[in-house]
Amino acid sequence: MSAFQINLNPLKEPLGFIKILEWFASIFAFATCGGFKGKTEIQVNCPKVGVNKNQTVTATFGYPFRLNQASFHTPPNVSVCDVNWEKHVLIGDYSSSAQFYVTFAVFVFLYCIAALLLYVGYTNLYRDSHKLPMIDFIVTLVATFLWLVSSSAWAKALTDIKVATGHRIVEELEICNPESGVSCYFVSVTSMGSLNVSVIFGFLNMILWGGNAWFVYKETSLHSPSNTSASHSQGGGPPTSGM
Repeated sequence: MSAFQINLNPLKEPLGFIKILEWFASIFAFATCGGFKGKTEIQVNCPKVGVNKNQTVTATFGYPFRLNQASFHTPPNVSVCDVNWEKHVLIGDYSSSAQFYVTFAVFVFLYCIAALLLYVGYTNLYRDSHKLPMIDFIVTLVATFLWLVSSSAWAKALTDIKVATGHRIVEELEICNPESGVSCYFVSVTSMGSLNVSVIFGFLNMILWGGNAWFVYKETSLHSPSNTSASHSQGGGPPTSGM
């Protein structure tokens, strides 16, 4: 009964079909966040050193969003205002929220593969067992909660990243002040649409896992006692007193 035997019927049921959706959604979650690369640019004018034309300096950033390690760079072989721009960095470290979100999404991805293998290859073992559906149900509840936590934390971090890489750069950089003789103007920052998508998929995953909890619950012994007591009553014997 425990031998491997492919049975695709569970994939046609909500239990297996939703697990496939969860698998795809987890891929989009960690891919859209973990694969992001962007840059922010400012224009610099320094009349005190005799350079009145605007020159561009760029800071490149990406996952895991340790902005305090993202230094500014000038074009090759160009000295901008006689300043060592590599000593100036963006502000903030949002790696904890980003890494927690991506790492959890990867674990969910792996769990979905294992669960689908169990549903399809060991259907009878799963449904005849009391422990496996219960473990699956507990994992589903925990995953739903962690999707809520990780997605909320990542959404907050993303909001802060947008602020830290936007117009506030000019206010935060020490070199960009009238006393230093360097005038800075914000130019642009890479669109963070893919990061917005990652947040959306985070909350979508939470909905999927929360909805799937009911179908996993139906496979557990918590749901089946009603059927057991019904069979006892049909047989005319009194129901047992113990759970």
